[in-house]
Amino acid sequence: MVQTRRIPTDGLEQQVLEAGTGPLVLLIHGFPELAISWRAQVEALADAGFHAVAPDMRGYGGTGGPSRTEDHTILHLVGDMVDLVRALGHDRCVVVGHDWGAPVAWHCALMRPDLFTAVAGLSMPFQPRTRGGPPIAAMRRIGQKLGADLYIAAFQHPEAHAAYDDDPATSLRKCFWSYDGATAAADRSTGFLPPGVPMLDTISDRATLPPWLSEAHFQEYVDAFTAGGFKGPFDWYRNLDRNWDLTAWLQDARIRVPALFVVGEHDPVRHYAGRHEATLKDWAPDLRGPHVLPGAGHWLQQERPDEVNRLLLEFLRSL
Repeated sequence: MVQTRRIPTDGLEQQVLEAGTGPLVLLIHGFPELAISWRAQVEALADAGFHAVAPDMRGYGGTGGPSRTEDHTILHLVGDMVDLVRALGHDRCVVVGHDWGAPVAWHCALMRPDLFTAVAGLSMPFQPRTRGGPPIAAMRRIGQKLGADLYIAAFQHPEAHAAYDDDPATSLRKCFWSYDGATAAADRSTGFLPPGVPMLDTISDRATLPPWLSEAHFQEYVDAFTAGGFKGPFDWYRNLDRNWDLTAWLQDARIRVPALFVVGEHDPVRHYAGRHEATLKDWAPDLRGPHVLPGAGHWLQQERPDEVNRLLLEFLRSL
């Protein structure tokens, strides 16, 4: 039976969605999501004999967290997961992440392979630390060449989240619709914006809920983001350069534990992170896959729950 509970950890009280007993599988959501994005996986993994746990991450939903931007670095996010594993009474687990949760999962395995003994990334391949300097300046240089701004660079503005807070329902509807596999290709976002145009303004007001997102499920998101706001989630993006500074010790490090990667054929993230798919085997030598789901968009575990469940269970049983 799936339950929601709150677990005290160092500096946070993390709200988790949880079911099952057995080996621990930790499921990390991305932007703009919550633990509830993993509901189908929590149920399937529990039925298969695993202890499945999906937290609302730092800055999100029932967990919330600090107000300072600098308290949302990759070290904080990995540290939260380390402490959650301990608080759950385990000494090892498999970590799975989607979207922004994937970089957190990859770094869990990179930093603590003793604790995170296998890793699965959905949508976002592992992106190794670059040698050329912090990433935001590089993103802006690419944007200048293309005559467009990558939304990640636009999110650096300290008030970029305000438009999302003004109307959470419309913001979330546009986000989900514009990255969904069922949305017409011409309407899907590429992640690149006309200079000076906010991301929400580039998405049609015709946006509707994707086929997998019921009104009741959508309302769960709306309620959570209305209560907690978007600043914390945006602060993850605002720490990208700080993360680069903090992870110099990981330069050229590889992921040595077994790894899985799954991506949707039409995931817009592939427009700006897809190049890392080709080199993923170099950085994760024990890679199982990758798997590209035909016709799928970005929200893999919700768009294609049966396929994602099958791949996760095959991976877990192969370990």
